[in-house]
Amino acid sequence: MDMDGDAAGTKNVKQTATQVCQICSDDIGRTMDGEPFVACHVCAFPVCRPCYEYERKDGNQSCPQCKTKYKRHKGSPPIRGEEVEDADFSDVQNKSNHHASGIQEEKHRIEHMLGWDAGSGRKDYVPPTNYDKEVSLNHIPYLVGRRSISGDLSAASPERFSMASPESGSRVNIRVGDPARESGLSGFGNVAWKERIEGWKMKPEKNPAPMSVSNAPSEGRGGGDFDASTDVLMDDSLLNDETRQPLSRKVSVPSSRINPYRMVIVLRLIILCIFLHYRITNPVRDAYALWLISVICEIWFAISWILDQFPKWLPVNRETYLDRLALRYEKEGEPSQLAAVDIFVSTVDPLKEPPLVTANTVLSILAVDYPVDKVSCYVSDDGAAMLTFEALSETSEFARKWVPFCKKYNIEPRAPEWYFAQKIDYLKDKVQPTFVKDRRSMKREYEEFKVRINGLVAKAQKVPEEGWVMQDGTPWPGNNIRDHPGMIQVFLGHSGGFDSEGNELPRLVYVSREKRPGFQHHKKAGAMNALVRVSAVLTNGPFLLNLDCDHYINNSRALREAMCFLMDPNLGRSVCYVQFPQRFDGIDKNDRYANRNTVFFDINLRGLDGIQGPVYVGTGCVFNRTALYGYEPPIKPKHKKPGVLSSCFGGSRKKSSRSGKNKNSKKKSSKHIDPTVPVFNLEDIEEGIEGAGFDDEKSLLMSQMTLEKRFGQSAVFVASTLMENGGVPESATPESLLKEAIHVISCGYEDKTDWGSEIGWIYGSVTEDILTGFKMHARGWRSIYCMPHLAAFKGSAPINLSDRLNQVLRWALGSVEILFSRHCPIWYGYGGRLKWLERFAYVNTSIYPVTSIPLLAYCTLPAVCLLTGKFIIPQISNIASIWFISLFLSIFATGILEMRWSGVGIDEWWRNEQFWVIGGVSAHLFAVFQGLLKVLAGIDTNFTVTSKASDEDGDFAELYMFKWTTLLIPPTTLLIINLVGVVAGISYAINSGYQSWGPLFGKLFFAFWVIIHLYPFLKGLMGRQNRTPTIVVVWSILLASIFSLLWVRIDPFTTQVTGPDVEQCGINC
Repeated sequence: MDMDGDAAGTKNVKQTATQVCQICSDDIGRTMDGEPFVACHVCAFPVCRPCYEYERKDGNQSCPQCKTKYKRHKGSPPIRGEEVEDADFSDVQNKSNHHASGIQEEKHRIEHMLGWDAGSGRKDYVPPTNYDKEVSLNHIPYLVGRRSISGDLSAASPERFSMASPESGSRVNIRVGDPARESGLSGFGNVAWKERIEGWKMKPEKNPAPMSVSNAPSEGRGGGDFDASTDVLMDDSLLNDETRQPLSRKVSVPSSRINPYRMVIVLRLIILCIFLHYRITNPVRDAYALWLISVICEIWFAISWILDQFPKWLPVNRETYLDRLALRYEKEGEPSQLAAVDIFVSTVDPLKEPPLVTANTVLSILAVDYPVDKVSCYVSDDGAAMLTFEALSETSEFARKWVPFCKKYNIEPRAPEWYFAQKIDYLKDKVQPTFVKDRRSMKREYEEFKVRINGLVAKAQKVPEEGWVMQDGTPWPGNNIRDHPGMIQVFLGHSGGFDSEGNELPRLVYVSREKRPGFQHHKKAGAMNALVRVSAVLTNGPFLLNLDCDHYINNSRALREAMCFLMDPNLGRSVCYVQFPQRFDGIDKNDRYANRNTVFFDINLRGLDGIQGPVYVGTGCVFNRTALYGYEPPIKPKHKKPGVLSSCFGGSRKKSSRSGKNKNSKKKSSKHIDPTVPVFNLEDIEEGIEGAGFDDEKSLLMSQMTLEKRFGQSAVFVASTLMENGGVPESATPESLLKEAIHVISCGYEDKTDWGSEIGWIYGSVTEDILTGFKMHARGWRSIYCMPHLAAFKGSAPINLSDRLNQVLRWALGSVEILFSRHCPIWYGYGGRLKWLERFAYVNTSIYPVTSIPLLAYCTLPAVCLLTGKFIIPQISNIASIWFISLFLSIFATGILEMRWSGVGIDEWWRNEQFWVIGGVSAHLFAVFQGLLKVLAGIDTNFTVTSKASDEDGDFAELYMFKWTTLLIPPTTLLIINLVGVVAGISYAINSGYQSWGPLFGKLFFAFWVIIHLYPFLKGLMGRQNRTPTIVVVWSILLASIFSLLWVRIDPFTTQVTGPDVEQCGINC
C-alpha cells in the first residue's frame, strides 16, 4: 500500500507542474531545487506554499483532500510543538536575516536618495493602511464663531479621525480659501509621496491569504469570467470554515424558464428575416413611396430589437450572505475591518430640490447600519446656496436625536419623512415598552424640524439686494453663484459629533466647489469629480456611494450588501461598481407614464449582469475608487483555451498596446493575483521605480511628475491615489489637509489633466453616468447588479406628463451626445476587454433616440393610408398571412416569457410599451435635433434640473396638472390625424359598399395600434376627469362622428323623387 501511495504521489507530482493552487488560484510554484512544490506527498492536492504555510499555522494542519497531516518542508518555519532540525532552522534564520538586511539596505538607499533627514521627526515606518491596522489621530482645527475649536480628522478607514462639529446654537464660519495663495504644500506632499513609495517597496511580494474558491478559466484578453468564483464547485472540506466561504452567489434563472425564452428569441429572429424578405421582394406599385418608407422603418426596428434583445440572453440573480461578511470582517471584541465608504449627495437648486428632501437623504445616510468611523457623507452644493448650507446645519443638529432612535429600535426606512408616512402597523415586532413614547416624541421633534426648514425656505424666497449675510455679519461667499470661492464645512465628526446618547456620529461635510467666469465646470460630472478629490484628501475611503439628493437609503444594510461583492477576496478585485435598482415613492397606482421603469431595471439590467455587468444609471451605485482613477483591473492568468461560447460572449483577444511590452511588464501583471496586493496597475511608477532600481533620483521624480500631470498638481491627492486600502498619510498635518481640500476643488485644477477624459466621471454628455460606466467596462472591469429583497434606495420621480417628458429629453440628449462623440460604443474601445453583448447594450443606449424618426414616420402611415385609400402591404397570399401571424405571435410570446422569468407584471410591461411610443415621438425626436444642432452648429441647450418636489397637495394633484411644452406637439398631432383618418376611412367604406370593408380592417388595426399606445398621453392632455373616464369621452367622439356620417349617408327624412332617365330621354323628355 505504501509503495502504491508513493507511486501515485510521484505521478501526481508531475501533474502539478501545470496546475494552480485550488485554494487561491495562484501558481503552485517550485522548491529551491527547482521541482514543483508538493504540499501533500500522499495525494499531491495542488496547494501553493503560502496556503500550505497558512494551513499549518492557522488552519487544520492537514491536506484539504485526503486529511493527511502536513509534514514540514525544508525552509518552512516550525509550528508549536514541532521539532526543528538545526540545519533547517539555520537556513530559515539566515534567509530571514538576509531578507531583513536587504530591506533595511534598500530603505536607507531610498531615504538617502530622497534627501530624508533622520532627525526631522519622521516616525518609524508604518506599513500602508490595511483594514485591521490603526494609525494615530490627526488633530485639525477650524473656526467656529472666531474661536479655534479642535477635533480629529477621519481617515475613513479603520483608522479613526474626525473633525469637530459646531456647538449647538453657535454660528459656523465656513472654511473658504483662495487656491492661488494656499497651494504651496510641497513639503507635505513630498513626505506623503515618500511614505507611500517606502510602504509600497517594503510590502511583501505576496501575503498568505488563502481563499476557499478557485478561479474559473479566463476568457478574452486575460479577462475571464470575473465572477465564476461565486458558482464554481468546491470541496466540502473547504466550506467548513464559515469565514472562508464566498460572500455572494450567482444564481442562474431556471432552465425551465430561460430556455423557452431563448428558443422564442431565435424563432422570432428567423421569422423576422423571412418577413423582411417578403416585404422587400413584394413592393406596392400604386403606393411605392409609402411602401418604401414602411420597409426602411421596419428594417431599423429589427436592428433596434436585436440590440435590445440579445443582451438579455444571460440573465442572472444574485444572493448575498451578510452573516458571512460579519464573521469575516467583524469579529467579536475586535475593531470592525469593514472598508470605509465615502457617500456623495449632489444638489444644485434648493428651490427645485427642496432642502427637506435633501435632509431626509442625509439623515438616512447618517443612520445607516455600518460602523460610524467608516462612513463619511459629502454634500455637494453646486448652486452655492446659503439655504442648503443652513438646512444642512439644522439637519446635523436633528441627526443627534434621530440616529440613536433609529439604531435603538432598528426602524426602516431611516428617512423620517417616509418612516412616519408609512401606513403600516408600526408596532409590529417592537417589544420595548418605551418605543411608543419615544416614537411620539421623535415625531414631534421631526415636525418641529420641518417647521424650521420651511422657515428657511420661506426666508429664501426673496433675495436681499445686498445679498445674503451670515449671522456674524460677513457676506455669504456664494452670493454670486457664477463667481465664488470654494467652500468646505464639516458639521459632524467622530470626536466632536456625538448624538444625544454620547455615541459617535458619521462625518457630514458641506462642499461647494469654486466657480469663476471663463471656466468650464461640466455640470454634475464636474461636481462629482470635485467630491472625489475632496474625499480623497480628507478621508480617502476605498469605496464611494453616490446618491441623488432625493434618493434616500431605504435599506439600512445596503452598504453591507455592496461589500459582499466589493470585499470578496476573489470577486471584488475586478468589480468597478455595484449598481442597485432605482425604486420610487409617490407614483400613482397605475404608473401612467412608466415612471418606475420596471422593465429596464428588472429585465435589461439583470440580463447585462450575466455578461459584464449593468450600466451605471447615475445614482444608487457603490464604486471602487481605484476604478474611477482610470486604472485597469487585475489580469487573471489564462489556463486553457476558451470555448466557442466564450469566443462569442468574451472580449477581444487582441493585445493592447500595454500588453505588448517586455517580459518584465508581464511579470508585473502576474503579481496582482493575491487579494491582498493592489488591484490596479502601477505601471506608471513601476517603470520609474522598479526599472531603474532607485539608482537615480530622476526616475522617481519623473514618475511623480507623470502622476501629477495625470491627476493634477496636488502631491497630497496623488499620494492618496496610491493607497489602495484608503486612509490618509500619517504625517498629514491638519492645516495642510484643509488647504489641500480647498485647492483640489479650484476651478482651474483640472486643466491639462486626465480628469473627465480618463479619470472620474467622464465629460462630454449630460448623461455622464452611461459614459463613465462604459469607460470602465471598456478597460475590462465588470459591474454587479444587486437586488436585495428590501429595496436599497428609494427616490422621487416626476409624475407630471411635461416634467416626465423633459426628464426623458435630457436622458435622450445625453445618448445623442455620446453617439456623436469619440466615445461612441460603435467604434470606441475595440482593443480592450469589452464583451460583444455588452457592446450591443451600449450601442443601443446611444442610438435609441434615433429610432424616433422612423417611429414618427411609421405612426403617420396609418392616417395617410386611411385618407388616401392606399396601403403599404399588397394583396397577400395564405402563406404570407401565416408569416404575418407568426411574427405577431412571436412578439407576444417573447413578452410573455420575458415577464415569466423576470417577475414583471403585464401592466408594467404594457405601460413601458406605451411610453416607448410616447417618448419616442416627442422627447427622443427633440433630442436628436438638439444633439445635431449642438454637434453641427455648436448651439448648446440648457441643463434642466428635474423637479424633486413631493406631492404635498395629495391625491396626486401633480399628475393632473397641465404644463404646456413644445414636446406635446408631435404626439398631439399624431392623435388628431389618426382619429381623423379613422373617421375618414369608415366614411369612405360606407360610401363605397361592402367590398371596401375588407381592406379597411387592416388600416384600422394599424391606426388603432397608434391610438392605443398614445392613450396615456391623451389622458394627460385631458387632465383630471371627475366623473367621466377619458376612454368614454374618446369613444363618444369617435362613435358620434361615425353615426353622423351614417346619418348623412342614409338621410331618412329626405323624400326620394324618382325622375326620368336623363341619359335616355334627354333634357326635353
